[in-house]
Amino acid sequence: MPPSMTESSVNKLINGDVCHRTANGKKSSGRNGFVKNHCLFQQPQQKKYRRPSEKNNHVHNASLYNKPFVEQFEETPLFVAVLTYVGYGILTIFGYLRDFLRNWGIEKCHLARERDEQKDFVPLYQDFENFYTRNLYMRIRDNWNRPICSVPGAKMDLVERTSKDYNWTFEHTGKVVKDVINMGSYNYLGFAENTGRCADSATGSTHKYGVGVGSTRSEMGNLDIHEELEQLVARFLGVESSMAFGMGFATNSMNIPALAGKGCLILSDELNHASLVLGARLSGATIRVFKHNNMVSLEKLLRDAIVHGQPRTHRPWKKILILVEGIYSMEGSIVRLPEVIALKKHYKAYLYLDEAHSIGALGPRGGGVVDYFGLDPKDVDIMMGTFTKSFGAAGGYIGGKRELIDYLRSHSHSSIYATAMSPPVSQQIITSMKIIMGEDDTTLGAERLKQLSENTIYFRRKLREMGFIIYGNDDSPVVPMMLYMPAKIGAFGREMVKRNIGTVVVGFPATPIIESRARFCVSAAHTRDMLDTALEAISEVGDVLQLKYSRHHHFPSSLGPWSSAESLLLEPSHVKPSCHITN
Repeated sequence: MPPSMTESSVNKLINGDVCHRTANGKKSSGRNGFVKNHCLFQQPQQKKYRRPSEKNNHVHNASLYNKPFVEQFEETPLFVAVLTYVGYGILTIFGYLRDFLRNWGIEKCHLARERDEQKDFVPLYQDFENFYTRNLYMRIRDNWNRPICSVPGAKMDLVERTSKDYNWTFEHTGKVVKDVINMGSYNYLGFAENTGRCADSATGSTHKYGVGVGSTRSEMGNLDIHEELEQLVARFLGVESSMAFGMGFATNSMNIPALAGKGCLILSDELNHASLVLGARLSGATIRVFKHNNMVSLEKLLRDAIVHGQPRTHRPWKKILILVEGIYSMEGSIVRLPEVIALKKHYKAYLYLDEAHSIGALGPRGGGVVDYFGLDPKDVDIMMGTFTKSFGAAGGYIGGKRELIDYLRSHSHSSIYATAMSPPVSQQIITSMKIIMGEDDTTLGAERLKQLSENTIYFRRKLREMGFIIYGNDDSPVVPMMLYMPAKIGAFGREMVKRNIGTVVVGFPATPIIESRARFCVSAAHTRDMLDTALEAISEVGDVLQLKYSRHHHFPSSLGPWSSAESLLLEPSHVKPSCHITN
């Protein structure tokens, strides 16, 4: 077994390309505050390229890429990190104090607890495990689960509510907050709408089939519209066959156990979605986790798995399955798919790609991360995605070889036991997918794809120019903006709603304890005026809460909003792989 994937040890991995060992994922050697910038930029002159004012400590396998690949993760400033830890420490101390007061009846406890006569039974509620929920989360719970009384499109209407007991319970005031700009929904292509071609076709499907099916696909619930949907998905993905499911989460959690079991090894990215984690655990396979998007870490696990085999017996693994996502929804990063495929091919592993956030949102044809990198869909063994984001519907799919899909039809729990997908939902997916593919005899799909790309680049660039720390890939419509301190999580969400901007804020334990953030989702339905209004509000709140932590100066572009340099990011097919980015 070769010690590493270098030019001297492994030649011509994919189409004659050489896979050079990467150094991604390592900590910056500079002082706190520098950018961990991942950049691949190919130029015909084969010259080295360095982004100005940013430190780059990573050498990548640029020969596998045919387009720029830029990701930035600016490190947490040391002073901010210390204050964040101190903030959580203070909250924890006061939490224990409040628990002491509740235990002695001085303060009323609203949380579910065991009755005295049931103390000797196995406890249903773990007080210590719920410590964070009752003492930290409850104080800012008004930032989540807000009732919406309209279509969650580019704008939405919120039901106003108040709480008199510090968010333990809520009361509706009867008022509605109108025309809130929606910067939180996964409505990437703007198909979450109640008018237009998709809505009309879904209404017609309801009149023809009804809303529910009342049976599984294997019994009396297999409609012709389901067959049409699966054939369309297979064509869209460029695979032999596909299978649709009624729930996106179950597409992962119920199908992975059918693909791996005892004696198999699953290699999972440390930031994979909970549905992938649950599916891996339910499979009974051995699970090993590699560092996020770190090809050195992944290759080491693959090499060790081949060399050592299964624990104790050292027999070869029955199967090695790599689990990755297209776009990671908390980081805004894009999987290094060309490198993953190179490793997968070299070590004879299988690849499971979750394109929940990337399908429809990336690539010149909206084909997801495979289309984004210009790769062959046949190089991905299991292509998974959901219809809940770009298609404005519900459910998920798996695509691949015909033998794979035939196997899942008879072995997948979500196929055998789950009720078939609702007909109007199926029709919504069919219509929106045909629009994206251009099979509706219009250019609406191409226009929305272009608008999403332009909106993403514009929104990310403006936030950086304002001085915010933004995570992720330049082409990712998921835009995390760092908040860090716990008190600023609730404050940011509330201040944005006051300015008629709906946002999503996320904190520990969903993120690392010092990396609380606001997460924006850019949509093709957003107009320039909407984005400018949102950006103005974000900047204003950022000044009030002192959120502009970036130590790097980003000067406003002197070019137009869609400059020639940015157009290269959209259509880089003319650029050939040639150079690495180094210091």
